[in-house]
Amino acid sequence: MNKDTLRQLVNVIALVGALIVNGLANALPLNGKQTGEISDSFAVFFVPAGYVFAIWGIIYIGLIAFGIYQALPSQRENPRLRSLGYWFALSCLANGIWIFLWHYELFPLTLVVMLILLVSLIVIYQRLRIGQAPVSAVERWAVNVPFSVYLGWITVATIANVTDLLEYWGWNGFGISGPVWAVIMLAVASAVAYLMAQTRRDVAYLLVLVWAFIGIAVKQAGTPLVSISAWVATALVVGCVALARLARPSGGGFARRQAAGPVPHCGFSG
Repeated sequence: MNKDTLRQLVNVIALVGALIVNGLANALPLNGKQTGEISDSFAVFFVPAGYVFAIWGIIYIGLIAFGIYQALPSQRENPRLRSLGYWFALSCLANGIWIFLWHYELFPLTLVVMLILLVSLIVIYQRLRIGQAPVSAVERWAVNVPFSVYLGWITVATIANVTDLLEYWGWNGFGISGPVWAVIMLAVASAVAYLMAQTRRDVAYLLVLVWAFIGIAVKQAGTPLVSISAWVATALVVGCVALARLARPSGGGFARRQAAGPVPHCGFSG
């Protein structure tokens, strides 16, 4: 077995493991508690309505598509996929471990593992050069879009994980109220959205933030400061989506660049 075949196999095994853990987490459920039930136990404001978490279904469909695509014999020597190494397997491992830590309420460790997951996805995103390297339509949907959506959601989830942990520790927020901190976090996330629109023109990533912000606005309807701020943030990110669409090169441009030669090997920068 050569190293490319081994990488493909490890990625499939890691993905299957993550899917099983996530499926059993609520089916059993682990430690007798549902994932959302634990989340709802925190009195924080940067939390979306329950229906928003249905995005995990989209994420896992995308990751399954990636798992199948990267395992194809024709993709064994794909330079973009080779550049990922075992970072995808690491992300799957972190995903599964986080579920166990969350259900057994080891909250300080959940943030450590969440950061490992976030970093692994950032590395993958960078190495794939999403929004920068020309790709075929198949590879866009089987590789780029799944990781754009996944990274978008984990960006939001990391902020939420931090707020949960601070509430768990009883942090007083330097005297700043919870709703105000939620507004600050929304502003930070909106700034990230603007940077992504400017540098990557990644509509899939931005739409995940729109989905999350609407969910926060709905969930926090009883707290006008947070709800109104979430709607404003939603409008701002929708504007970023328009910016990304307007700045995106035409399909013909992509096709012409692909015809000029193969996609170069994508090393991690930054």
